[in-house]
Amino acid sequence: MHLSRQEIRKTKKRKKLGIIIGIVVLLLGAGVFYWVTQYNQGLALSDDGTLKEQNEDYGIFDGPEPKFGEINILLLGSDARKDEDGRSDTLMIANYNQETKKMKLVSIMRDTYVDIPGHGMHKMNSAFTLGGPELVRQTIKENFGLDAHYYAMVDFKGFPKIVDILAPDGIEVDIPYTMSHGIYMTLNPGVQTLHGDQLLGYVRFRHDSQNDFGRVARQQEVISKLKDEAVSVHSLTKLPKLLGAADAYIDTNLDKMKMLSIGKGMLDNKAEKIETLRIPVDKSFTERRVNVGEVLELDFDKNIEALNAFLDDKNDLADTEEPKVD
Repeated sequence: MHLSRQEIRKTKKRKKLGIIIGIVVLLLGAGVFYWVTQYNQGLALSDDGTLKEQNEDYGIFDGPEPKFGEINILLLGSDARKDEDGRSDTLMIANYNQETKKMKLVSIMRDTYVDIPGHGMHKMNSAFTLGGPELVRQTIKENFGLDAHYYAMVDFKGFPKIVDILAPDGIEVDIPYTMSHGIYMTLNPGVQTLHGDQLLGYVRFRHDSQNDFGRVARQQEVISKLKDEAVSVHSLTKLPKLLGAADAYIDTNLDKMKMLSIGKGMLDNKAEKIETLRIPVDKSFTERRVNVGEVLELDFDKNIEALNAFLDDKNDLADTEEPKVD
């Protein structure tokens, strides 16, 4: 029996469609296999992370729902070695504007003398010991009028592993002088390419004339450079492995959809640099010794004014000049 030309064409189309469907299924299967394999490889690196269990003891983080297109994320660094009284070693607020797709970073120095709700005057980094991420949020709101909607906390044990996935070729920095005391390694002066453990030492070093001021500046520098790595094209293939490694070393209440939204915005605006601010700003504090040790006593009016100006949406939308950064 001979087939008509029309029937032959239909048969060929069905065969082509079947081949295409087969290829698509194979590609999807390969994609799923790659994702699962990479995620499990990352997960295998995070065998001793305990942040989630630790933070459960502090209760619920009660940040408000974001409004007006701005999201504030409280960023905390935890020293799992507990050799600094369990206080948060790093305290920042990441401000993401959903309209301008800009990311800004505010660092609050650990020795800032603040009123911790229910506990009186203490150093800023004591808030975490006394009440975890939620009390840190309350303290920032009480003293600076800025509220955080979400939090993300990084265990420093996992920081080197996450960095090495994100930036396998390392991060280039210019080390001004020899760094060794307190970081269990020696970093020599000059332009260096640092990898995970070395980069952790670089951002944690504070035994010099700049003390914590220098450390805050280095932390902001490294986060800005890691952001550039994160939005690069080659980093997209590392996403499943990165998520796996982060699962035990990063505790956050940010949901996956919000993360993807922020990530997409940063990819769309990848050339935009992170703007940074340090609290206290210059000429707005005095160094004092009180019952809790050496502290930075702030002119709060001056610092709140600088903070509000830094985060002002109108300045971003006008885009007439680069904002002043301390």
